Amino acid sequence: MRTADFDYELPADLIAQTPIEPRDASRLMVVDRKSGQIIHRHFYDLPSLLQSGDRLVLNQSRVLPARLFALKPTGGEVEILLLRQRTDGSWETLVRGKRTRVGLRLTLLKSQNGDPTDTHAEIIEAGDQGLRVLDFDRDILSLAERFGTIPLPPYIHIPLVNGERYQTVYARTPGSAAAPTAGLHFTPELLLSLRDSGIETSYVTLHVGLDTFRPVTEETLEDHRIHTEYCMLDSEEARLINQTKLAAHRIVAVGTTSVRILEAAAQTAAGSASSDVACPLQTVVAYNGPTDLFIYPGFKFRAVDGLITNFHLPRSTLLMLVSAFAGKDLIDRAYAEAIQQRYRFYSFGDAMIIL
Repeated sequence: MRTADFDYELPADLIAQTPIEPRDASRLMVVDRKSGQIIHRHFYDLPSLLQSGDRLVLNQSRVLPARLFALKPTGGEVEILLLRQRTDGSWETLVRGKRTRVGLRLTLLKSQNGDPTDTHAEIIEAGDQGLRVLDFDRDILSLAERFGTIPLPPYIHIPLVNGERYQTVYARTPGSAAAPTAGLHFTPELLLSLRDSGIETSYVTLHVGLDTFRPVTEETLEDHRIHTEYCMLDSEEARLINQTKLAAHRIVAVGTTSVRILEAAAQTAAGSASSDVACPLQTVVAYNGPTDLFIYPGFKFRAVDGLITNFHLPRSTLLMLVSAFAGKDLIDRAYAEAIQQRYRFYSFGDAMIIL
């Protein structure tokens, strides 16, 4: 399948630059996969769109203050974006700056153009598109909490006054380089309203990494290789998800990240179905580790029955996942209608629910 098939033209003024207040006041496009019907609501209407017994699965990953600055020995400044910590303690990062070669030693700064700290990093590997592996001489997370800033996507040009507005209200586990943005629409009050309506919630973790910042450049989808991201579904949440499926209720993933962990866990369950200890009634099993699952049209979904998601960039793996779930023709029509109805797009934009 051609990557160009997932291109579309978006007026620049539809790219949301600031979050809407309150969070759940965003618009919500409702897409019915069976009928093809599209209707327009608001996110605060969500309890009326779901059924008692449905289970929302939310990604509780928290965005790191992962944007840091450092000084080269020559005096030149570079920008560092922390992406993922490796098992050996080194970090996969994106580094913006000239001549950042293997062996270069960097001195971390307190801010852009700020004073130096006593923390240093050495570039130990160099990849394409600014990817660098850094070995820090001390715990970088504690320094990031003091001097780092929340990284915003490059299409957002207005500084964020309150960094918590780029976190979900249920974010608990630090580790992401970008927010799981479908969850930004939830408020504590909406979560309580959903609970009162008999709608269950489960929490998973997937730390958003490099592919959020990496466009699909290959001509065909099959040639693209997605980078691994750490994810975790614990045994109790897996049990509850299986219980929901056995009761013939729906699993509704909040965001493409939740889809990826659920379907990775479902593939693991399917792969172990012949095991003597496997239960054939398990849709998912507990999962803790990396996933490089790339979902595009033709993928067989095993766990997810509904999806809440934002409107995604052209040629992105996220748009490909949504097209796999709802069907490309229906998503093409939904996006065209969203543009015609002047929905707000991308991270701070409006949402859709696909059922």
